[in-house]
Amino acid sequence: MTISRHLVDPELLPGLELIPSVEFTLEDLPAIRERMAEFTRMGVTEDLAGVSTTEDFVPSPQGHKVRVLIHRPDNLPPAAPVVVYSHGGGFLLGSAESMRLSNQLMARDVQCLVVSVDYRLPPEVPHPGPVEDCYAALKWVHDNAPSLGIDPTRIAVAGESAGGGLAAATALLARDRDEISLAYQHLIYPMLDDRTGPDTANPYAGEFVWTAGNNQLGWSALLGEPAGGEGVCGYASPSRAQDLSGLPRTFITVGALDLFADENLEFARRLMRAGVSTELHLYPGAYHGFELAKDAPVTKSAHETALAALRRGLAPAFNPTSESKGSE
Repeated sequence: MTISRHLVDPELLPGLELIPSVEFTLEDLPAIRERMAEFTRMGVTEDLAGVSTTEDFVPSPQGHKVRVLIHRPDNLPPAAPVVVYSHGGGFLLGSAESMRLSNQLMARDVQCLVVSVDYRLPPEVPHPGPVEDCYAALKWVHDNAPSLGIDPTRIAVAGESAGGGLAAATALLARDRDEISLAYQHLIYPMLDDRTGPDTANPYAGEFVWTAGNNQLGWSALLGEPAGGEGVCGYASPSRAQDLSGLPRTFITVGALDLFADENLEFARRLMRAGVSTELHLYPGAYHGFELAKDAPVTKSAHETALAALRRGLAPAFNPTSESKGSE
């Protein structure tokens, strides 16, 4: 018996048939990962017309190489903008391939380069491994701007769900290391706060797709200890960052029935109070991953709104001045 199904936008109900809500454990991970990989392989038949995808390996300070997929539209003009993208999956699942078509569409429709990071996953690689992989890819893009044909003043970080949380954490690292000035961060229902769990979540949010129990499992795997404890830093859980000033212009979108709605609203409020230009969209009746209901008008509207915001964020007129830098 569900308690929030009556709140779901009727246009989005078909999407719930595609993504059943299942509580899982770390022991289930190998089988789930294999099923997801097989599903991804079945879906990747050919590249989107007008976009080429290549693979590269980025050296990291830790000595390993971070795999990236580079999506480049045909006839991309010189000094184009670039998006460094982190995929979702609750920190436990997903890959750069899982977002291949979505990233190709973004590259084509926004006319930008998209560099998708195949970061290492917990629990095999806990924090700071995943965010350091994302930062290594970001720094590689910045340092190789001429050969990539991109404008180093028009770099954005982006991601959905756990990838959105990693994008936000990468932006904090970029601010505090003072090596890269980001133009924009584009966060799609980002996973930001390890304290969101069964005892703290809105009872009418998180019933579908990504639950509070799975959320605690993902965060505990990332942190290497139970989620919600003391001493967690903002580079792991961005909502824990004490200072959000000096971050780039920010876009956040989330559904009202998403487990992350409350933490996303609070993060947006804190960004605005820190003087960060922030655009927030909250969709009533929408659950986590509601874009799977592709034909729903609300899905199409949210998609077009996000693309328009990304175009604005990457436009030359909105280059950051970076006059002030915050500290963690």
